[in-house]
Amino acid sequence: MTDPVEIRWIKIGIGAGVCASALYPALLFAPLPLRATAALGAFLGPAIGIGSLGLYRVLQIHARSVSSALGAIHNVFAGALFTAMVLVQLAVRQNASPRPEGIVGVWLGLDVAWDIYIGLGTIFFGYAMLHHPRFRWPFAVSGLALGLLVIVLNLLPFPLPPAEAGSVDVGPLVGLWYLAATIQAWRSLTWARQSLRPAA
Repeated sequence: MTDPVEIRWIKIGIGAGVCASALYPALLFAPLPLRATAALGAFLGPAIGIGSLGLYRVLQIHARSVSSALGAIHNVFAGALFTAMVLVQLAVRQNASPRPEGIVGVWLGLDVAWDIYIGLGTIFFGYAMLHHPRFRWPFAVSGLALGLLVIVLNLLPFPLPPAEAGSVDVGPLVGLWYLAATIQAWRSLTWARQSLRPAA
């Protein structure tokens, strides 16, 4: 029997969320050649967006929520900004030596913009999870706190990124939060199918 479209969306979102959770640390820590790094950055942004759309579908099964829709919208834009940031950084590092400060400012601005959007998306998703039977307060409180931290810690030292300004980069913690949410979405597939089944 073919799964309904909502379940297929959730499955695709889970797959994209797992890909994003693998690509993000690889992009941060793996010493890769230029084209491989560009490929990771190019695919990580769409994976963030698609994973967020799958998470939105899980949350919408329980109750139609403006907050979860806003979370997905912000994270789709966050993924696009992330890809733009990475590709601009790589292109500038490859082609401009010494790097003009104005060009460096472009990628610093994109870096903050992506963090603001992912922070807002995390806040909206966290709020939507508060009363959801498969997520509730552990995901809600941690999502709200991490989203707010990302925004504050990026705006205070602007235009420098938090790590370069001697602050804390909570990006990896946000990545772990989305990995946990992806795993919980996978664990919720049976619940989702039962919830979508027509009443007898």
